[in-house]
Amino acid sequence: MARSTTKKAPAKSAGKKKKVVKPPTPSPPASSDEEQEESENEVDDNSEGEEFTDGKTFTDDNQKWLKMKGDDSASEDDEADSDSEASISQIERDAMALDAEKEEEVKEFEEDLQRQRQEMTKVFHLPTAEELEEDEDRVVPPSEIRERVEEIIEVMQDFKRRREPSRSRTEYMDQLESDLSEYFGYLPELISLFLKMFSPSEALEFLDASDKPRPLVIRTNTLKARRKDLAQALIKRGVNLDPLAPWSKVGLKIYESTVPIGATPEYLSGHYMLQSAASMCPVMALEPQPGEKVLDMSSAPGGKTSYVSQLMKNEGIVVANDLKVERQKATVGNLHRLGVKNVITCCNDGKNFPKVMGNFDRVLLDAPCSGLGVISRDQSIKVQRTVKDIERTAHLQKELLLSGIDSLNAKSKTGGIMVYSTCSVSVQENEQVVQYILNKRDVKLVDTGLKHGKPGFQRYQERRFHPSMQLTRRFYPHTHNMDGFFVAKFRKLSNKERIPPPEEVEDEEVSGEEEEDVEMDVEEDEEEVSEEKKALRAKFMSGIVKPEDDEEIDSEEETKKSENKPKKERWEKIKKGKKKKGEKVVKEQKSKQVAGKKKSGGGGGPEKKKAKK
Repeated sequence: MARSTTKKAPAKSAGKKKKVVKPPTPSPPASSDEEQEESENEVDDNSEGEEFTDGKTFTDDNQKWLKMKGDDSASEDDEADSDSEASISQIERDAMALDAEKEEEVKEFEEDLQRQRQEMTKVFHLPTAEELEEDEDRVVPPSEIRERVEEIIEVMQDFKRRREPSRSRTEYMDQLESDLSEYFGYLPELISLFLKMFSPSEALEFLDASDKPRPLVIRTNTLKARRKDLAQALIKRGVNLDPLAPWSKVGLKIYESTVPIGATPEYLSGHYMLQSAASMCPVMALEPQPGEKVLDMSSAPGGKTSYVSQLMKNEGIVVANDLKVERQKATVGNLHRLGVKNVITCCNDGKNFPKVMGNFDRVLLDAPCSGLGVISRDQSIKVQRTVKDIERTAHLQKELLLSGIDSLNAKSKTGGIMVYSTCSVSVQENEQVVQYILNKRDVKLVDTGLKHGKPGFQRYQERRFHPSMQLTRRFYPHTHNMDGFFVAKFRKLSNKERIPPPEEVEDEEVSGEEEEDVEMDVEEDEEEVSEEKKALRAKFMSGIVKPEDDEEIDSEEETKKSENKPKKERWEKIKKGKKKKGEKVVKEQKSKQVAGKKKSGGGGGPEKKKAKK
């Protein structure tokens, strides 16, 4: 039994090993410095241990983000706070950004207002004559001239506040005129003409637009093609285009093209015609009907004539007249290409056309003019045209318009319509010519039927025109992006000349152009007499002419003066403005009317009585 017990005891001890505690090894004696360092380290370890046990504070720099593992509740609260802070901060950031943008806009708006107030209240210094003389020595840049022009225009809009006290309005306008003529390259008289027609700001817009090219426009020939099919064919060839405008059913506006527009197969086959948008308006106002007899007094190169035939569907008769034979060659070529078959071309002077042919239902006159509306095409107009040229063309336009109205048949059932158009914006060539015709012929202005465009002037400086002048239409490059154009439409009331009342006769005699014509004729004749006399006197003094010839010189001079007497007498009568002529004309017309009534109603057989009944 004792052996068994002794045997079992070691088995238990084998399963569990006893911990053997070794005695600490004796350390060598430390020096005093080492003992101090160890004591300090022990103190630090003890302090750190205390801090870790507290779990609240840290001594290092990472205490802001380090957290204890056991502190789960605090971490959850912190995460919730961070999430709420993140969500709130995003909303707040958006709101703050919007507020900042609004504040910046308000600041900019206030700054602009202050700047505008300063600009509107500050007085513009107009350069004096001495300063302008100094500028002549140096080359003034165009940007400086442009800036001065804009400042003068702003001063004119608020002249009382912005002007200098010692300077007048005429001084500002003179400076503006000289600056505009220098900047744009016009003659000063043309700039003064535009400033009379438009306000200074609108005149600047007109001059700017006249330097820019107008868009290229083509007109579809509906005798051979439709606009939709033509547009598709040109788009396939690389042409970028759009319909012209709502008022036109045949026009196409071209922006870009990879092929020349005047040499495409469609052009050569006559599917379209190169024609400006403004030149379509007179034909649209004319409204020709199939089967009528129409006259185009100035037809070359055939754009308007072909459009007239297109609207008439190749039915009726169109007479295309032009003064020059060379220009009519282009007209004939275009008419053949476009497939027009009802046109007769001729070359006659439009002033005498009623002697050649008459009784037309409708007449179109696109009169020759100064071209002040198409300066973008021809920049030489800026320098070549003068006010005298405008007056000469206006005189020619009056003669052509009178002959065109005389060629009309007032008894036409469908017509009796005359359309007058020019490619100029001057009042002398447009409203004044129309007013002259209203005084001379028994016609009236009617609506053109054109919804676009501005009405004509009813007053211009000291002149006053008929109230029906508002039925005419004006087109400008700066408002309609078209060539400058004028269109007027007349209806002929009777084939007789209009008999003006005595007051109109008196005004016409005093202020009409007859006075100018007679005065010019008298002055020219007197100049011829004086020149001939001087030449012959010089020959006589040199001995070439005998003394006997001096009597012939005096006799010739007396004969020319006697020939000149009736002209002078007529001029004096016109200046006096007597009413006798008008009263006589009225009395004669009344007597003729009374005599005509007597002849028609007087006498009597049974047939006349029946006719009366």
